[in-house]
Amino acid sequence: MRPWSFSASLMPVLLGSALAYPHIYDISIILLILTGLSALCVHAAGNLFNTYYDFKYGVDEKIAKEIDISVDDDRTLTEGLLKPDDVIQLGLVLYGIGTFIFLILTYFSPAREPYLGIIFFGALPLSFLYTGGIGFKYIAMGDILILLTFGPITVLYSFISQSGYYNPYPVLYALPLTLNTEAILHSNNTRDMLHDHAVGILTLSILIGKKLSYYFYCLLIYLPYLMIIFIMFKISWLCFLPLLTLGHARQLCKEFRTNQLIKLPNRTAQLNFQLGSLYILSIVLTNTITTKQQFL
Repeated sequence: MRPWSFSASLMPVLLGSALAYPHIYDISIILLILTGLSALCVHAAGNLFNTYYDFKYGVDEKIAKEIDISVDDDRTLTEGLLKPDDVIQLGLVLYGIGTFIFLILTYFSPAREPYLGIIFFGALPLSFLYTGGIGFKYIAMGDILILLTFGPITVLYSFISQSGYYNPYPVLYALPLTLNTEAILHSNNTRDMLHDHAVGILTLSILIGKKLSYYFYCLLIYLPYLMIIFIMFKISWLCFLPLLTLGHARQLCKEFRTNQLIKLPNRTAQLNFQLGSLYILSIVLTNTITTKQQFL
């Protein structure tokens, strides 16, 4: 299920709840847990179907060793740890559990409009279509799905579940985290680009080449910091907290430039967790202080 990537879905859930606080002056822990669990189930199920279809189409075949490159570190099916049918069944079970949790969420959430259902049942098939069905990953459109799913969609899903209504402004606050999440996928695709090309897969990394992939990765890594600096000067100085991870970000770009790509996706996910945690903390502190000042 690739748990190292779960920050990509948990951080947007926490961010959406944090952004809802000034509107309701309270955060429901029950709603937060239900929202997080339903998002995690869909994310994990999507990862499982990704594993299955990569195996089915030969993406993770051991032939990759013959061209001296490092492929995805998910060896579940290529090493026979599970059978393909087992992976499919587990994925379907997780989709079912996620849907059941979502139904419980609708009971507790103040949202009465159909927004929650539209978002959840819209995101669920997207997680499958990343590699299943149309297979957006294989036609250089996977990045678009990741940008939408692990950004605006999940943040809005969490925001609406807490606040009870739709508001477009959380999408803007989701951008720094969304771009950083996309960096995880882009580093993974760049690491595997030679193998992906050999088996007939087309990704953005293959389209733009290794050099431009490096510059695009640096853009995805550094642009969120520029956005955060803007928020810091526009909203609150407390939003400086994510800037504490700049050293880690600089190191990752250096590793990319020197072709140290084997563990780069995992290390980028670590940055995503650190950046997301500090970003959310800064928003919570800002909202708390602002709310207290309003009461005073």
